Amino acid sequence: MAPTTPYDAVVLGGGPAGLQAALTLGRMHRSVLLLDSGAYRNAPAGHLHNFVTRDGTPPAAFRAAARAELAAYTTVTVRDATVTSVSRSDGDRAAFRVDVDGAGPVHARAVVLATGVRDTLPGHRGLPALFGSVAAHCPYCHGHEFAGTHVAVLGYGPHVARVALLVERIATRLTVLADGAELDPDTRATLDRAGVAVRPEPVTGFCRSATGATVSFADGPAEEVGGVFVATTIAQAAPFAEQLGLTMLPSGCVEVDPLGRTSVPGVYAAGDMAHVASLPMPLAAVLTAAASGLVAATSADGDLLAADHGPTRH
Repeated sequence: MAPTTPYDAVVLGGGPAGLQAALTLGRMHRSVLLLDSGAYRNAPAGHLHNFVTRDGTPPAAFRAAARAELAAYTTVTVRDATVTSVSRSDGDRAAFRVDVDGAGPVHARAVVLATGVRDTLPGHRGLPALFGSVAAHCPYCHGHEFAGTHVAVLGYGPHVARVALLVERIATRLTVLADGAELDPDTRATLDRAGVAVRPEPVTGFCRSATGATVSFADGPAEEVGGVFVATTIAQAAPFAEQLGLTMLPSGCVEVDPLGRTSVPGVYAAGDMAHVASLPMPLAAVLTAAASGLVAATSADGDLLAADHGPTRH
C-alpha cells in the first residue's frame, strides 16, 4: 500500500465528503489515497434526499456511483481499510503518517478528515430500530416523507418548537412528546399559538406499526404516528481529531475555517465532523458534506502548491 514517495493527500472516510475530496484532488492530478472503513452516518437510511439529481438515491448506490467515477482518475487509489492512528511524520516531505490496520503505515503531505460523527439516540425502547426510516433528526432530509401523517417531535429543549414549526405545513397533525419534562414558557407559548398538541407524560417506548409507529406512555393512551423527529447527541466517529490535537467546538465537531483548514497545518476536515465556529451547528446533509469536501480539497491543493512554488496571487 505504501508508495516509494508520499501521497500528496490521504483522505480518511468514504462518505460524500471524502469521495468528493478525492475527486477534486484527483482532477488536479494529485496522488490521493482514500481509505474507507465502511462505517457511514447515514447507513440506517434507505434513501438520501434533498440533493438535486440524487433525491431518493440509496446511500450505497450513491457511494458506488462515486467510486466508479473515481476509477477514471489514475492518481486516485481507493482502499477498504480501517485506520488506527494518524500522526505527524518526521519525513522531509511526508508531513503525516497514517497507520492502516493490517497493512502498515502510509505517508502523506496532507490529510483530509471526513470520518463523520456518531449519533446517540435517547434511550427509549424500540427507537433505534426506527431510526433512518420512521424516526429521523432532520426535517430537510426526511420531513417530506412524513407528509399527510401525524408527526411527533420528541424532546423538550428549545429546538422542539423550531422543528415542530418546520414540519407544520407537511404534517396533518403534530404532537410534541415532552417525555416527562416541563417545557419552558416561550416554547409552550409558541406551540400553543401554532396549535401543536403536547403530551407531557414520560414516553415508555416505540413500536413499528402499519402507519409508522406506536408511541406508548407511562400514563394515558398510545399515539399512532407516521413519523418521529428526535434530536441526537453526536460525537466524533473516529479518534483522529484527538490524536492530532485539533481544536474542537462545543458541538463536538472539529473547528475549521471557511476553507476547511483545521488548527493543524496540513490537516483539513469536511462533512458532519467539522464546522465553522460562526455557524451554530454543522450543516448536516449529504449535499453540504460533499460541498465541504470540495472546499477542503481545493484548500489542500492550494496549500501544497504554495509549499512547492511559494505563495501565488489569486
